[in-house]
Amino acid sequence: MTAHETDLMIIPGETGSAPAPPEYFTGDVQISGRYQANAPARIGGVTVSFSAGARTAWHTHPLGQTLFIVSGRGWVQQEGQPVQDVGPGDVVWIPPLIRHWHGASAHEPMTHFAVAEALDGNSVTWMEKVSDGDYHKGLGV
Repeated sequence: MTAHETDLMIIPGETGSAPAPPEYFTGDVQISGRYQANAPARIGGVTVSFSAGARTAWHTHPLGQTLFIVSGRGWVQQEGQPVQDVGPGDVVWIPPLIRHWHGASAHEPMTHFAVAEALDGNSVTWMEKVSDGDYHKGLGV
């Protein structure tokens, strides 16, 4: 083991701040503080800031995902279920292979810290974008 694999690691919050890939997100979304632990650990995480109306595409995680809502108001939806409202301090557990999306509410931005484990080097499977019609069903939340 080399020294860097045994040392505590601090990643500043704004490290690598960049727009989220447009093929996987709708609206203004910024990603920062991305990390991936060294093997044998499989955990990784990222801080994601969504402007009002911004959201992920539909996706799954092979070993699940945990979202820690930091600020603002957000929406989370599991396929086939109603949109759910989340806010600061809420923790959302999404079980493995559950098709879902998450993002800001229509009228307020939201920031969350997302944590997921990788299976065979993969922590997410991206699918199609959430339609505006499906997204706006959250207005009834």
